[in-house]
Amino acid sequence: MDFEAWYLIFLLLLFAAGWFGRGFESRVRMADQAHAPRSVFRGLNLLLNEQPDKAIDAFIEVVKLDPETIELHYALGNLFRRRGEIDRAVRIHTHLLNRADLPARERSNALAELGQDYLKGGLLDRAEDTFIRLLDDSQHRLGALRALLRIYQMERDWLKAIDCARRLEREAGESHHVAIAHFYCELADKAAATGDIAAAQGCLDEAQVADRKSVRATVLAGDLALRRGAHDDAVKHWLRLQSLAPEYLALVGARLTSAMDSAGRRDEALNLLRRALLDAPSIDLLETAYQRVSEWEGPGPAEALLRDEIKRNPSLLGFEKLLALRSAAAKGRAGDPELDLLRTLIHGQTRKLARYRCNKCGFRAREFHWCCPGCTSWDSYAPRRIEELDSTG
Repeated sequence: MDFEAWYLIFLLLLFAAGWFGRGFESRVRMADQAHAPRSVFRGLNLLLNEQPDKAIDAFIEVVKLDPETIELHYALGNLFRRRGEIDRAVRIHTHLLNRADLPARERSNALAELGQDYLKGGLLDRAEDTFIRLLDDSQHRLGALRALLRIYQMERDWLKAIDCARRLEREAGESHHVAIAHFYCELADKAAATGDIAAAQGCLDEAQVADRKSVRATVLAGDLALRRGAHDDAVKHWLRLQSLAPEYLALVGARLTSAMDSAGRRDEALNLLRRALLDAPSIDLLETAYQRVSEWEGPGPAEALLRDEIKRNPSLLGFEKLLALRSAAAKGRAGDPELDLLRTLIHGQTRKLARYRCNKCGFRAREFHWCCPGCTSWDSYAPRRIEELDSTG
């Protein structure tokens, strides 16, 4: 056989080998692509059946088979973040960002997800830097501003928080005047703590400009006047609560009546307490009224006050105080062990109920908070104890 024939046979063999190799590669790719959807559906099914661990394993298998699945990267990252596995979520979203072929829109999405990872993990500096980078992206700007507002509140950087809140008001049409007033009140508290009364007063003025009905600014204005020794001014500020928000009068009742007493207005203070118990009864107000009447008028009128208030608004705290008065009056005589046991039991129960509760997340606290430590909501605490809230709810 001549050379041309062998050459032709060799070319045919090469063509056959190439065709076979191409077919094998195609069959492998098709098998992988067929396997990937099965893993996707298996992962979704496991999620619906509340088996997140197995679902994550299924999604990881898909990502290994097809690294181009951007949406699955997002799904995996969100699953890791929700489970608290912040390191794994960060790796997923960082891997996306490091891809040179990632479209600009998807790069912004991945950056936003990475910022949420840092925020959930408490890495506030990294989260802040990430969301600042998104401020120039029109798609993510408002979300970045909201995240930054939350970060600045957590960092107690009130000036930056005010700036973010005002940007959101201008650009998103959102209302943040209540939060802005609280931010200025925080600055006023900080200035007053360092003795800078003028700066504190300036911040309170800004708070009242932001929210003319700010209860906290009114309370702090009275506190600031008291620090200056201006008892009459303090009383004037606190008395504004009667028309502004009478239920908050209980929070300043002790300071208000003490300032009125220092100004020679003791009878007026007692009348105010009795009237307030009729208009806006509360356990805190009863506690203040009991202490003032007991101190200024004696145990007899204090007991009468308790009896009357228990009839109108029954409460364990009032009953406990009444038992304490009866026990004190019985000193020197044979004690009543059952009565002492009852008082001990009631005292234990009142300690559980003498807490404030956030109406957003249910977080309970012994002290009143303007901002909930649990969900960081402003003005979510009613100025009433749990016992009162449950009895009226």
